[in-house]
Amino acid sequence: MGNKDKTAGKGYLTAANKPEELALEYHSYYNGKIEIGLKAPVRSYDDFAIWYTPGVAEPSRAIQKNRARVYEYTNKGNFVAIVTDGTRVLGLGDVGPEAALPVMEGKAMLFKYLGGVDAFPLCLATTDVEEIILVVKGIAPTFGGINLEDIESPKCYYLLERLREELTMPVWHDDQQGTALVILAGLINALKVVGKDLSEVTMSLIGAGAANMNVAKYMHVAGAKWENMIMVDSKGILNAERTDVKGNESKWEICRKTNREGRSGGTEEAMRDTDVCIALSTPGPGVIKQEWVAHMAGDAIVFAGANPVPEIWPWEAEAGGAKIVATGRSDFKNQINNSLGFPAVFRGTLDVRATSITDEMCIAAAYAIASYAEEKGISEDAIIPKMEEREMYVREAVAVGMKAIELGVAERVMSAEELEGEVRKRIFNKTPKTF
Repeated sequence: MGNKDKTAGKGYLTAANKPEELALEYHSYYNGKIEIGLKAPVRSYDDFAIWYTPGVAEPSRAIQKNRARVYEYTNKGNFVAIVTDGTRVLGLGDVGPEAALPVMEGKAMLFKYLGGVDAFPLCLATTDVEEIILVVKGIAPTFGGINLEDIESPKCYYLLERLREELTMPVWHDDQQGTALVILAGLINALKVVGKDLSEVTMSLIGAGAANMNVAKYMHVAGAKWENMIMVDSKGILNAERTDVKGNESKWEICRKTNREGRSGGTEEAMRDTDVCIALSTPGPGVIKQEWVAHMAGDAIVFAGANPVPEIWPWEAEAGGAKIVATGRSDFKNQINNSLGFPAVFRGTLDVRATSITDEMCIAAAYAIASYAEEKGISEDAIIPKMEEREMYVREAVAVGMKAIELGVAERVMSAEELEGEVRKRIFNKTPKTF
């Protein structure tokens, strides 16, 4: 790297470190990021006779007679619980429930600001699967949906499966479904920019946790071939010789389906000659080296998704020859971040009162995101919408809700125009404040 490149790199690094320098000061000043506000007006203390006793008994009696009326008389249909045990927090690992709380508050903030969803952090003082299931089932009457967050693998797979089976409400694991749908959206457009086809490209997937496992699945559903994928875990490339992972059903399935060439080795070998690298592994920098990017195919695409620091700095990936680079950070171009997914997915899900969030609904969300960006104009530096493009959330929420109706998992059936009206009311906070 020349002196000019080194100087530029230092400037980029200074800017990249700025959010962390400000974080403690800002969090301390506000004592957290969320609070409970009032939705209904209180014009005088006399109003409490309506909102609380004695008036509140009437909606309670009505709900007792017809449980479905809870959605009419309460905010249940807009409440989401963000449930974590703090075992795999945002690139930090097993930090525990208290240390997870700032992240879950941030998640709740994004739910509300971007999707109009009232979400509540629930950081549990247990890591036991059965206890977590018991807690979630116990709180279910209060909520319209459950967002599982930052729970270690492979426990997260089992939790999602069990809760989907045992609850008649949408249960979602953002680290699996949210990450995968947003990456798919970005990749759809990145491939259009470089003129490559998803069904033909070879992909290296660095990291074999819940996120990349679901990325592989969604990519395949969208047209990628299993045999063209090469996945790496902490011990090396997954292949048919990796009998050490036979006890992990998800990994062993990847061993059998992917890696047609039978490659072995580590990240460097996995990336060689591939068109796309999707990294969701250990926070960097230096997890992926510039020279490894240089050995990828021409017009390479690199998604470095680790937080809070990507596996490789974007400017290093570009110096290595990557045509398109994306990270999970808002201070770099091409932010591939779950915040483009979960607020709108839940918005559409809640507004049609869907009983689940299916893979088909997530794929519909991915294509809605990609389509919106393409209409605005895509390029190497703009493959996906930015967080502030609020119309994208409307489009995505409607796509998710209509797919739920099409699949027969929605309790409320309406036209796309009617759903868009509901979505806009919530996202742009147009709920009436007075009678």
